[in-house]
Amino acid sequence: MATKVSNFSDLIQRMTASSCLLHSISAIACDFADSDSENYKEEEDHEQQVVVEEKEEEEYENAQDQFNVNWEGAKDDDSAVRERVAELEMLMGQVFDAVSAVKRAYVSQQEAHCPWDPDKMRAADMAVVAELRRLGMLRERYRRSRGGGGRMRPAATLREVVAPYEAALEELKREVKAKQAEVDSLGEKLKTATSFNGGKSKGKSTRRVSCSSTNQVAAAPAVELLEATMSLVKEASKSFTSLLLSLMRSAHLDIAAAVRSIETASANATNNHTATITFMDSIVGANHAKYALESYVNRKMFQGFDHETFYMDGSLSSILNPEQHRIDCFTQYRDMKTMDPVELLSILPTCRFGNFCFKKYLSIIHPKMEESLFGDLEQRRQVLDGHHPRSQFYGEFSRLAKAVWLLHLLKFSFDPPPTHFEASKGADFHPQYMESVVRISGNGRGSMVVGFPVSPGFKIGNGTIIKARVYLVPKNG
Repeated sequence: MATKVSNFSDLIQRMTASSCLLHSISAIACDFADSDSENYKEEEDHEQQVVVEEKEEEEYENAQDQFNVNWEGAKDDDSAVRERVAELEMLMGQVFDAVSAVKRAYVSQQEAHCPWDPDKMRAADMAVVAELRRLGMLRERYRRSRGGGGRMRPAATLREVVAPYEAALEELKREVKAKQAEVDSLGEKLKTATSFNGGKSKGKSTRRVSCSSTNQVAAAPAVELLEATMSLVKEASKSFTSLLLSLMRSAHLDIAAAVRSIETASANATNNHTATITFMDSIVGANHAKYALESYVNRKMFQGFDHETFYMDGSLSSILNPEQHRIDCFTQYRDMKTMDPVELLSILPTCRFGNFCFKKYLSIIHPKMEESLFGDLEQRRQVLDGHHPRSQFYGEFSRLAKAVWLLHLLKFSFDPPPTHFEASKGADFHPQYMESVVRISGNGRGSMVVGFPVSPGFKIGNGTIIKARVYLVPKNG
């Protein structure tokens, strides 16, 4: 029994030892297996890294080759690129210059509005249009350069720039031809007119045409000059009066009341108030208020006409040195005849003529009238400050003032000076001294009297009469 137990123990020990041995062997095997796996993994990672490095090196070599190829091609087109860049830079410079010029022209255009300067406005408009056309041409050049393979065409560009000037030149040539044809036609008419006149009338007609159609001034005072200058006064007073009357109507002023006020003031000066009121309603009703207004304007303009300076100062040159004074007056007449009064006043605002304009404007245009017409007294303030307004209204007034001033200079150029006369209210109508501003039949003139004078007349030393203009009304009773 003991022997069996011993054998059984022995068997258990053997089994245990065997188990431990197997466990150790398996652990060692596992360790070897793990070591082999790690070694294999490291070898695999190394091989992959080598492959990646080889691939990157190959890509780098390919990129370097491609860069070298592109660089070689770029070097071939380098001159074309530089030329293209230079052309574009030149084009952009021209665009910036044109934009700057447009801005400058626009600023000039705004400055021409106040004070209003028509000549400067026209010049600024032309400058703006020219620069806008220039921008348009630059735009077309850019578009065509993009569509032409990036190369600009100098010949086409030059034609585009020159084309507008050629068109303008052709237009000017056509205008010159038309003007030349007009000159030729007028020359033929002049020859025809002079061929049918003879003797004294022929010479007189020729002198008048020469004075009016050419811009030359005679070398000495002449009756024809006085007649032509009086015609200028007549036309200028009509123009200014028409503008004044239209402004009064636009301001919804009572024209009839204004005319009555003007004529009543005139009648008080001649103690003929009743006669004035009697015919004034017929004047306004017949739409002849413009003649009453023209009479008022001329009466103010010719006030002081007999004095050598319109009583603006106490000069006595015409008495102390009459010969030199006549020469000076005619010289001033010749110098001023072709001048624009607006430009003259802008250069010499306080000359004698400028002071004459100041005095007459303040005399004709009452503050209440100016405020009713324009809504303020801005023009009057400018005149009082010694400035001449740049307005259409003052421009028309300055043209009338110039015509009267020229007539005054011409009067004191004669020896002896012509005497001017004015028909009085209620006087009988004398055709040799007067002309009616309204048409009246020959049979009706005997029953008409002077309602009011419109403009004065002149009697020259040689007996020539420049007729006074009058407005005729029927006799009372």
